[in-house]
Amino acid sequence: GALSNLMIENAKAFKNGAKAGSTTPTLRVFVDGKAQRYIVVGLGSEPTEEKGLEGVGSAVGKALASKCDSEKKVKNAKFLLPVSVASDKSSVKDMSATFYSTLYVDNRFRTGKKVKTPAEDLETLTLLPDGPSPDGVQDALDDGSKMALGICMTKDIVNAPHNVLNSLSLADTAKRLAEESGGTLKCTVLGKKECEERGMGAYLGVARASETEPQFIHISYTPEGEVKKKVGVIGKGLLFDTGGYNIKTGMMELMKFDCGGAAAVIGAARAVGALKPPGVECHFVVAACENMISDKGVVPSDILTASNGKTIEVLNTDAEGRLTLADALVYCDKELDCESIIELSTLTGACMVALGKSVCGVWTDSDDLAEELKDISKLTEEKAWRMPLEKSYNEQLESKIADIKNIGTRYGGSITAALFLQNFVSKKKPFAHLDIAGPVWDDKIGATGYGAKLVTEWVRRQGE
Repeated sequence: GALSNLMIENAKAFKNGAKAGSTTPTLRVFVDGKAQRYIVVGLGSEPTEEKGLEGVGSAVGKALASKCDSEKKVKNAKFLLPVSVASDKSSVKDMSATFYSTLYVDNRFRTGKKVKTPAEDLETLTLLPDGPSPDGVQDALDDGSKMALGICMTKDIVNAPHNVLNSLSLADTAKRLAEESGGTLKCTVLGKKECEERGMGAYLGVARASETEPQFIHISYTPEGEVKKKVGVIGKGLLFDTGGYNIKTGMMELMKFDCGGAAAVIGAARAVGALKPPGVECHFVVAACENMISDKGVVPSDILTASNGKTIEVLNTDAEGRLTLADALVYCDKELDCESIIELSTLTGACMVALGKSVCGVWTDSDDLAEELKDISKLTEEKAWRMPLEKSYNEQLESKIADIKNIGTRYGGSITAALFLQNFVSKKKPFAHLDIAGPVWDDKIGATGYGAKLVTEWVRRQGE
């Protein structure tokens, strides 16, 4: 029939299952005067012991979203899926998460005909296994939609301009997130006074020039039942970065994305609060502020004192993110006593020079943590690559008059940034720094939502 002819016409492309997420042209079949549309979606090669279904769910979810958007006047759609794929909960979850997050659109600042409504006619999309429905399919679909909420929140935060989203409104967002979580999340925001009492001089130094008071955000998740592990996740939260007195000479219009780490962390907090993973207590921390210019601002050569007593000679005010992260790390390490800590930040242009705009850099002394993050990044398809922590480069951070400088020389800037951060967390604790400066933003679509899935999956695994 017509479907057989469609497959014959596309036999070359669909040999051995075709590339996952590839689609045939739309086939229209008229039944009783009504047109029915058929599309065949590729699932890739048959799974083997060496290569399973990794990436299939997200590729198919993206293809479904694209077709549901482009095929107008479709109210109800059904997707027939082999039981072998439908029974893989991870693939179904990824399919759901990617479907919803692909349909994301930011209409907050559009009016009239500029407002976009993806898949505007679609009312239902039903997943139909080609055999007996496996257990847990609906739960996996629901978990995917919860993950998508976190990804979309991450995109919203990164996309928002500074005149709409500053450190105060980000703190309000975190509070509202906790209030709407049904009790799974709690939010505490430390103001300037509380930060001063803790001696957070590095963070407060950066925040000094802004008209908005610093907001140190702490969201906590505690599971029901036994807590097997307590972990910390830190996100860099510069809501705008002018560079300070070392003012940026390019790309300043993109510096609203300097809160990309905070966005990933808060988006992950939303997902974790909804998914409720057992066995893990997680603390999400963001030292939110802006790096602005005023008569109160830090100037090159100033010396700041972090909350662990380390003195820092500020030789470049545009190397400010690491100063805010220093006090956030001490807070997670000393005050919260987290057993493992990961930190995400749009920290250096040097990382983008090394790895491009699609891959984040990972720095850690823990081989186990490095392998865990490598495995998770493959699962979530958020590319990451372990980078060297070359200890000899610590010489670049030696100051003539303070404990440490905030920058090294021109070369190896992403490595010296990672080495700087190690001064503010116990060497006995597994700690990883992820520089996400590249993949957090796409010049064609804006915010990518990078990091939300990775953090959520990392948190989930800690309770196993």
